[in-house]
Amino acid sequence: MHATLPLLRETDFPPIRRGPLQTLQVNLGYKCNQSCLHCHVNAGPTRSEMMDGTTLQMVVAFLQASGVRQLDLTGGAPELHPRFRELVSVARALEVEVIDRCNLTILEEPGQEDLADFLAEHRVGIIASLPCYLEENVENQRGKGVYGASIRGLRRLNALGYGQPDSGLELNLMYNPVGPWLPPPQAGLEADYRRELAEREGVVFNRLYALTNMPIARFGSTLISHDGFEDYMALLKSAHCPDNLNTVMCRSLISVDWQGYVYDCDFNQMLGLALGDDRPTHLSELIGRDLDARPIAVADHCYGCTAGQGSSCGGALGG
Repeated sequence: MHATLPLLRETDFPPIRRGPLQTLQVNLGYKCNQSCLHCHVNAGPTRSEMMDGTTLQMVVAFLQASGVRQLDLTGGAPELHPRFRELVSVARALEVEVIDRCNLTILEEPGQEDLADFLAEHRVGIIASLPCYLEENVENQRGKGVYGASIRGLRRLNALGYGQPDSGLELNLMYNPVGPWLPPPQAGLEADYRRELAEREGVVFNRLYALTNMPIARFGSTLISHDGFEDYMALLKSAHCPDNLNTVMCRSLISVDWQGYVYDCDFNQMLGLALGDDRPTHLSELIGRDLDARPIAVADHCYGCTAGQGSSCGGALGG
């Protein structure tokens, strides 16, 4: 796989600083039941990295000490961590909102038959990957059979109340382009998803988030292999919108890797850009510390978050 950091390090991206911390995003490990082209963490079935028990306890200790009210769990498939449910239960007992970044097909994996019920019982918010409402496009990006399994997962979640009016069970979908281009405007795309999924599959959801593919890891390496890296970076830079700097996710979030080291976002985590581009920092060092106004590590990939309507783990940033 081609390394992308050497191509991104020298940057003219504007300097930015942190605001108040709102979200603790935790990568529980890189093991996944899928291996997707756009995946910026190179997750897959053969990955074995998993967060250990000591680090999990540190996550809980940080939640207790920091007052952060949102825990965002990701992977890989975070549900494959053997203590995923324990962490969710503890966080909910602390009245922390929990988000599960779910690939939907995990709901059909052996041993996960009751996962959907568990998530609903603990009122876990779900952000589910669905790169298109068309079967062909989904399977080109994520593999044969993924579309059908994803739709079955969505129907099961709907039956439990997810995405239904006034249920309080949030079901949001995540769109990624299937190639080296920017996502279309989120509002219009959401309307298309809502109409097509309802008519074709009888599926409902709350929101659609549009996420730009980052020129790093597996996707970045593919761009390099096809001599498209420079063109894609030119596209991102030409679409840069300065207003998006005010709401990029790294201003209110920190990302923790499976070993407990902290980064400004999960994209920086995959590039190995330490918090503030300083020395490696462990979560245990941040208990009781205020990160407000601290510099954020930036490189050229950051243009992926400010291009066009903007892009973050919570969807588009602007109009």
